[in-house]
Amino acid sequence: MKNKILILCIMTLMACDSSTTMSTSNADNNSDGTGTGGGSGGNNSDLPIGFTKFIDAYTDVYVSGDYVVVETTGVPNHNSPYWGAGHPNYESPHSGMTVNPNTITTQNFKFYIPLTPSAASSVSSTPLGSIGVSLSGVPFFNQYAGPNNQPLDNEIATFDNYYGHPQQSGTYHYHWEPTYLTLADNSILVGYSLDGFPVYGPTKQTDGQYPTDLDELNGHTAVTTEYPNGIYHYHATSTVPYLIGGFRGQIGSSGGGGYYTN
Repeated sequence: MKNKILILCIMTLMACDSSTTMSTSNADNNSDGTGTGGGSGGNNSDLPIGFTKFIDAYTDVYVSGDYVVVETTGVPNHNSPYWGAGHPNYESPHSGMTVNPNTITTQNFKFYIPLTPSAASSVSSTPLGSIGVSLSGVPFFNQYAGPNNQPLDNEIATFDNYYGHPQQSGTYHYHWEPTYLTLADNSILVGYSLDGFPVYGPTKQTDGQYPTDLDELNGHTAVTTEYPNGIYHYHATSTVPYLIGGFRGQIGSSGGGGYYTN
């Protein structure tokens, strides 16, 4: 009898020892800014499918009330001269590039994107600063250079290989198509506007062609992989306004629209 009791005790201890605590890891969750990452937007099952495409290594994405919140440090997931010499992700300027005096600096963005976007009664102009966020957490800026909405002509030479650069406080951003995201497929979802509507690469997912029916904001309503029933969305273009020419949807927290904090 004593032997049976002893055997049962040993079996119980073995069962307890065999239990493990599962830990998650992401091979791309590095701090050097080079991983392309795998999009899952965390493990929040409430996220609309488009938001699951955000890159975990660079963003924390979750639902809060009527918003999807995207938390990000705003640093790019690729090399750039703007990391500064000596940084592991520094690369030399490309031919013809004029490097501006700023350096990429970690930010503390929280983008509040409407969970269910809808068209506003009137179009809103995009301001200087962040007007949306890419899947890597890098902000989108509009088609102007500050401080007086000058054309981008004088800044284009300062763009790195992936069409980004930092401003005076070190916020790296894209005015144009974020080509590091579209290298393999230029029709993919690349991010979201502050008004909640998605932003895609320059071509359509349905046929790989450039859309011919874009409005003055760079948008139209069409079917996409993430929105099989169709949705209004913006496309990157090689001409003004490049990304988002104005907000079709609601912006500003007072009216339930999108906004951000930093």
